[in-house]
Amino acid sequence: MKDYQSVADDVAGEIGAGILLPGDRLPPQREFARQHGIANSTATRVYQELSRRGLTVGEVGRGTFVRAETARTAASAPALTEPADGGRIDLELNYPVVPEQSALLAEGLGGLLRTDALGSALRPVGTSGFPAVQEAAADILASGGWRPDPARILFAGNGRQAISAVVTALVPPGARLGVEELTYPVVKPIAARLGITVVPLAMDNDGLVPEAVEEAHAAAPLHAVYVQPRLHNPLSATMPAGRVERLAEVLLRLGITAVEDAVWAFLHDELPPLAAYAPERTVLIDSLSKRLAPGLTLGFVVAPGALASEIVSTLRSGGGIPGRFALEAAHRWQQDGTVKALVEAKQREAAVRQEIAARHLAGFAVQSDPRSYHCWWQLPRPWRADTFVAAAARHGIGVVPAAAFTIGRNHAPNAIRLGLASPQPDVLSQALATLVELARSAPEDLVTD
Repeated sequence: MKDYQSVADDVAGEIGAGILLPGDRLPPQREFARQHGIANSTATRVYQELSRRGLTVGEVGRGTFVRAETARTAASAPALTEPADGGRIDLELNYPVVPEQSALLAEGLGGLLRTDALGSALRPVGTSGFPAVQEAAADILASGGWRPDPARILFAGNGRQAISAVVTALVPPGARLGVEELTYPVVKPIAARLGITVVPLAMDNDGLVPEAVEEAHAAAPLHAVYVQPRLHNPLSATMPAGRVERLAEVLLRLGITAVEDAVWAFLHDELPPLAAYAPERTVLIDSLSKRLAPGLTLGFVVAPGALASEIVSTLRSGGGIPGRFALEAAHRWQQDGTVKALVEAKQREAAVRQEIAARHLAGFAVQSDPRSYHCWWQLPRPWRADTFVAAAARHGIGVVPAAAFTIGRNHAPNAIRLGLASPQPDVLSQALATLVELARSAPEDLVTD
């Protein structure tokens, strides 16, 4: 059974990752204890610890709530210096933006503002869109010599809706979903809402270990595996071709379907996806949020023919129907070269930001990739991840603790993820310099692992 500190770390991670938002109400302590498989007394200590860290506030007769953003950065421990001047620097949310982005997107939208075009773009549309946008989507998703069959492409309102719909279609309530032991935080609440058991799968420096899938499936059947083969979030790991081939062989032999999250893969587009090696056992998911812009979202699902009807059904029942305006815009942006121009600009910008990070974090244990917009920092002792997150917040900097990405009851690594995309480069440099100074001057009285 996990101790109260570990459970508090998990909740703190969900708050840091934006899964729990300011104002969200936590369940009553007895219900929380039941959900997490802990004693009621342990749940009480978890709630006390969250309050001590300044993350929650209790209101008599109403319950316990996540504190507002200003409260989260308020003073909570005298050992952790005062906040920095100026606004908050966000190294949590991670959406790449380049200077030419708005101008390019606006130019591509010009044709949609005509009365006749706008009238068409605001009509309802189904999950298959229309043939021209399926062709454009196939070009957008093409990588490493692989191009999906346009007829197999479905659309969702955004990437999260796509993940939820696909997992719903593949994994019945009470069944098991294999997930990398560190993964995209949104997968956890999706599985919890669906009543699905997430099974942590071992990783190494090259990503998911295929033998871990075999071992987990031998213990009890897996209905599906969620995996990020390229530029994994949060580790930035990319599976070598041989590893991808081995994983495909395991999936085909065991009859397990993979949910391949390719949202960051556009930054590493010279490699083919897992879907190229096991097309009948892979559902590929992508979106426009990182590649183009977060504000006009569109999710992509490349589905094997045998699974398409069930995924369409779950998209419809879950409210994941795309907007026709987003489909029309994506089609135009692909046709006029906007997608290609922005992808290339964001690939160049990622390299610039990784150089900034490498310069500041030299000498620390950091895992990343020159093409990625995030990096994984194993913190030096005596820092704990949750305490470092609190200290960073007091300096006006938001970072995400490892607990947000940790699956199952595994102990979260003493690490944080740094999202490099949001601040301007000079602000990013300033933030990293502050975090490095903080890491090197840890108070001696901090609790260690």
